[in-house]
Amino acid sequence: MKLDKYTVGKRYGKALFELAIENEEADSIYQDLLKLREIFNEVPDLGDILSDVRLEPYEKDEIMKQLVNGFEGTLENFLNVVYNYSRMNDLLLMIDEYEKRYDEHRSLLLGTALTAVPLTKEQHRLMEEKAAKLLGYEQANLINLIDPEIVGGVIIEANYKVIDGSIHKQLERIQELLLK
Repeated sequence: MKLDKYTVGKRYGKALFELAIENEEADSIYQDLLKLREIFNEVPDLGDILSDVRLEPYEKDEIMKQLVNGFEGTLENFLNVVYNYSRMNDLLLMIDEYEKRYDEHRSLLLGTALTAVPLTKEQHRLMEEKAAKLLGYEQANLINLIDPEIVGGVIIEANYKVIDGSIHKQLERIQELLLK
């Protein structure tokens, strides 16, 4: 059975996170993963290059040696396992999964707050406080996105949940009631 890249990303990311927690390295590994993500964003084909069977092993080994230079211990071992299983092209998905688990562990809610007009700093702070409390987190970090089509109110999307408090949605509900 061949696993899809998202399943692979989740499994590897979860395994790395659990190991990091066990070794009390969650913070340092998280910081290193942010650096790795930056490298992969600067060289978008890197994962494909390191997973490509058409390249000679010694060519890939040399690139890999340069990549892991500066990383040590758990993360270096992890990268070597990922490389040896030809999964470097799924590394960004693994980093995403680790980051999701890391934020959960820190009780940090990440998401967006969609509003018709930009929020003031104070409104943004209050929105984050309310969202965190409502969804059971200690704190929230919401990116304010703007969409005049929602008319007013807010739509919060975080952790696969949507809280739609937009005026547009309320008008839709009223219309549905009137048409019954």
